[in-house]
Amino acid sequence: MDIENAQKAVDTWIKEHGVRYFNELTNMAQLTEEVGEVARIIARRYGEQSEKESDKEKDLGEELADVMFVVLCLANQTGVDLQKAFDKKLEIKTKRDHDRHHNNEKLK
Repeated sequence: MDIENAQKAVDTWIKEHGVRYFNELTNMAQLTEEVGEVARIIARRYGEQSEKESDKEKDLGEELADVMFVVLCLANQTGVDLQKAFDKKLEIKTKRDHDRHHNNEKLK
């Protein structure tokens, strides 16, 4: 599914199941919460912190999908065409960073 269709799918879900979008500030707080859950898994599973028994069953993919869902909500409710914005950002990063990363001694 491309980003445009993901935005449409989220909008349909909100209309059919969610009653309405939470306001932008609530969704921003929710996004922060979801990113924190991703950070907790990464820090404990791949970082130096020990993983608690209760965290071992947490699904990183599910938590990343939660982040994506809220980002798509924010894009929808603020009128952002995320597909267009992402494509533009990828083009900018490609032009700006290609040589920079290839010439970075730390990455060799």
